[in-house]
Amino acid sequence: MRPSLPSDGVADKGLECCYALGMDDVASRLAANVRGLREARALTQAQMAKLAGLPRATWANLESGAANPTLAVLDRVANAFQVTIEELVAAARSEAHHYPKAALPVKLRGVVAIRKLLPDPIPGMDIDRMELPAGAKMIGVPHTPGTREYLTCETGEIVLVASGEEYRLATGDVVAFRGDQRHSYVNPGSRVAVAYSVVVIARR
Repeated sequence: MRPSLPSDGVADKGLECCYALGMDDVASRLAANVRGLREARALTQAQMAKLAGLPRATWANLESGAANPTLAVLDRVANAFQVTIEELVAAARSEAHHYPKAALPVKLRGVVAIRKLLPDPIPGMDIDRMELPAGAKMIGVPHTPGTREYLTCETGEIVLVASGEEYRLATGDVVAFRGDQRHSYVNPGSRVAVAYSVVVIARR
């Protein structure tokens, strides 16, 4: 007889999944999903274990399929990947997923349109597409100390001001700068400019 489960939200759903699928099934799916999520982020087992606050040996057991993790361990792993516990034990999905343009969130900062290009969150990284109308200016938000930002101009022209220095980017140019300092973006041209920003956020 299956033991009764407490009802405390997301964690319980993860346990319900485990019982519904059978524990052997769950262990193999968990191993494959954890390994796939880690490899997609190009991180080692040691790096992910540190990020999750777990011993290296515990992480290795998770990926081997031999582990019988506690709910607390599953919660740490899910938080490290920024996914739900259900996703950790779910059946394998296609490695490719098509996201229509309309599915990607767009926000306006003044007249500048910013579209997020990471539908699946990657810890410590942001990639944005910025569309600046002619003459537009946008003030950047300083990030965590130690953060690096990489800005490339796709079309038009962009003037970046970072730490008091001015950089003029033509199509194809890239500027790497400290994202934890005051910075701003300006389109000095007479047509729309498009830029891409990759932010690598420093861990605290």
